[in-house]
Amino acid sequence: MAENNELIQKQKHLLFPSIRTYYDEPLVVTSAQGSWIKTTDGKEYLDFFGGILTVSVGHSHPAVTRTIQSQAEKLVHASTLYINRPQLELAERLSKKAPFSPAKLFFTSSGTEADETAILTARLHTKAHDIIALRHGYHGRSALAMSLTGHAAFRLNPVPMPGIVHAVAPYCYRCPLGLSYPSCDIKCGKDVEELIQTTTNGRVAGMLVEPILGVGGFIVPPPDYFKVVSPIIKKYGGLIIDDEVQTGFGRTGDGYWGISGFGIEPDIMTGAKGTANGLAIGWTMARSQIADSFTGMTIATFGGNPLSTAAANATMQVIDDDKLQQNAIIMGERLRRGLEALQQKHSVIGEVRGKGLMQAVELVVDHKTKTPDAATTTRVMEETKKEGLLVGRGGLYSNTLRIAPALNISGDLIDEAVTRLDHAFQRATSVQNS
Repeated sequence: MAENNELIQKQKHLLFPSIRTYYDEPLVVTSAQGSWIKTTDGKEYLDFFGGILTVSVGHSHPAVTRTIQSQAEKLVHASTLYINRPQLELAERLSKKAPFSPAKLFFTSSGTEADETAILTARLHTKAHDIIALRHGYHGRSALAMSLTGHAAFRLNPVPMPGIVHAVAPYCYRCPLGLSYPSCDIKCGKDVEELIQTTTNGRVAGMLVEPILGVGGFIVPPPDYFKVVSPIIKKYGGLIIDDEVQTGFGRTGDGYWGISGFGIEPDIMTGAKGTANGLAIGWTMARSQIADSFTGMTIATFGGNPLSTAAANATMQVIDDDKLQQNAIIMGERLRRGLEALQQKHSVIGEVRGKGLMQAVELVVDHKTKTPDAATTTRVMEETKKEGLLVGRGGLYSNTLRIAPALNISGDLIDEAVTRLDHAFQRATSVQNS
């Protein structure tokens, strides 16, 4: 405990206060293997959040680890001024998985950089400036990315950057238009046309979307939402920019990409998080004719880093060899059934939603009013920690649990997690009712 307390105090004194941690007493992680994390106090935790959907094939996966070790002995850094084989191998792998062909890539170090690169590429190609983003969306922590984000808590820049407008989110559980799907006729999507006509000069560079809004609380749009929105964006000269930072690599089970389940092809895609199973990487992939609009002088010091790209190659190989997209479907259905059973048992659960191994539980005070219950969510989070289960938290109202285990999670661990979550809800709500 002494070491634990010492490190917690160092965190407070040495790091920016904006770097928040979960729990009243933060976890200090020392090691991890598969779906289990160990902390300095010797406790083990079942990890159902994966470092924010980043550890896609489990902590310290043997095949990925061997690849990292081997690559580290040969070449760790090169920069974009030189060519390295792992970068080109990853570019080839990703381009073969692209929903469009031919494709070209630009490698960076994070999802923030990837989205910035995508926006710049769209603006260069269309020669337009305005970007449509979604309310409740999240796209990173740079000045531009915060301006793109539709979530006040993450918009720390005092003056948002110009040229960005936010469309109504396809948040069916809390429809801001007061409608219900499917009788709503996707009015939230159709409103994008009036948004363009009233808040831009009538031309847009594109629309940046997450197939499932991650930080927003795993908000899943109606199945035909993007089929409504995409033609509108194209009508006004724009491109569809698909942010796959959280939804990519088969996590939703619909296809290799989250957008696959919505029936459209984007023009530009971005990725990061789960690409290299924990190593820092970001990438922007575009139709070749769009990518070719990005000319001039640019570098990315850590873009295409041989260590990260080698890890990404190994991660993608594991996903393909072990058929983890299919596992996401099967285990996702098992997880969903377990969460829906908890919904029947615990009245504080207003909605269960998600796709594949990207599931959410939204907590409310009352099912009729849908008043967000952030207080109970805080208690549930503390109780999950006591249960040895790690889940995420999100949503505009901080009342949503985000549950996203590794893509190779097993059925018995799914059941174990649901049981632990059940216990956490029992204790959290008993405190509320006492």
